[in-house]
Amino acid sequence: MEDKLVTLAIHTFEKAQILKTMLETEGIEVYIHNVNQIQPVVSAGVRVRIKESDLPHALRIIEDSKWLSEDAEQEEKAGPQEKKILIPIDFSDYSIKACELGINYAHKVGAEVMIMHAYFSPYFPSAIPMGDTLAYQVNEEETAQNVLKRVQIDMENICTLINRKMRSGELPKVKYNYVLREGLPEEEIIAYSKEYHPSLIVMGTRGKSQKDMDLIGSVTGEVIEVNKVPVLAIPENVPFEDLSEAKNIAFATSFNQRDLVAFDEFMEIIKPYDAHIHLFNISTSKDEWNEIRLTGVNEYFKKQYPEAHITHTVLADGDLLLAIEKFVRDEHIDVIALSTYRRNILARMFNPSIARKMLFHTDTPLLVMHA
Repeated sequence: MEDKLVTLAIHTFEKAQILKTMLETEGIEVYIHNVNQIQPVVSAGVRVRIKESDLPHALRIIEDSKWLSEDAEQEEKAGPQEKKILIPIDFSDYSIKACELGINYAHKVGAEVMIMHAYFSPYFPSAIPMGDTLAYQVNEEETAQNVLKRVQIDMENICTLINRKMRSGELPKVKYNYVLREGLPEEEIIAYSKEYHPSLIVMGTRGKSQKDMDLIGSVTGEVIEVNKVPVLAIPENVPFEDLSEAKNIAFATSFNQRDLVAFDEFMEIIKPYDAHIHLFNISTSKDEWNEIRLTGVNEYFKKQYPEAHITHTVLADGDLLLAIEKFVRDEHIDVIALSTYRRNILARMFNPSIARKMLFHTDTPLLVMHA
């Protein structure tokens, strides 16, 4: 029986070639295919495909190599110098909602704002004969120029809208700028975040109405999984434009040490606001200790933050996401905060984190911290 091909990764042309070379030196046959050249602005790149039987070997090679891994030492050294808010957008309605929330938050904490858009330009296949390549390249360059021109017009329209809202008083006046980057959005957002050093990333998402097939390819989901900076994910149906309107904010705990670190970061982010903090557990199994543990966590946080209004709720047994939905509805939760942590490629592919699952299961904004 013929071994079928599976997609290992989707990258820019250059990264796909690097990955292809790396795997072929280990004896793995690699095939790369360009995808989505018709609509190059959406998040798509070059598909790296291998035989299904080679998948475990390929994943081990990627995990063992330093390629694609973050330079942790550089990240630790380059801490944020001043408060900055990064708002990646794709010119959709929910991107505008993210801009409004991000700008209002920046005004509250005295931060500057960078609005970012990453666009994808098509690459031409190197297998085309030389004569055809030259003619094809001209057409592709024209297409790339048209893409950039359209992106610049879209960004200018967003800035015009923001300026109008600032002049009318609908939005506070803050210092802001924009940047355009060519490449896969998730890769470019993560890379630019390392350069810009924001204290918070605010991103829009379609939320609960998205199809399940969108989960794996979500730009917001990938940024949440990989990036170290806290991410505030804003679904399109959020009824408010300012976090000051969020009166009930829930913080998820799994009763480990990481949550203590994440809670400090969480409190720093929401410090300008007077919100009721609801602690809740994310254990899916029946456990009579959840009440005892939550009470202990609650008392600890109250001692650390005596001015904060903190209570706790034990989720009902059963399906975790359904229990969270009920909790959000019953307690009128406006924002859910939780911690996540970096996991290897195998874990990200086959066991999406609770933060990523919740991103596509709720219309409530998510504030995700890396612990």
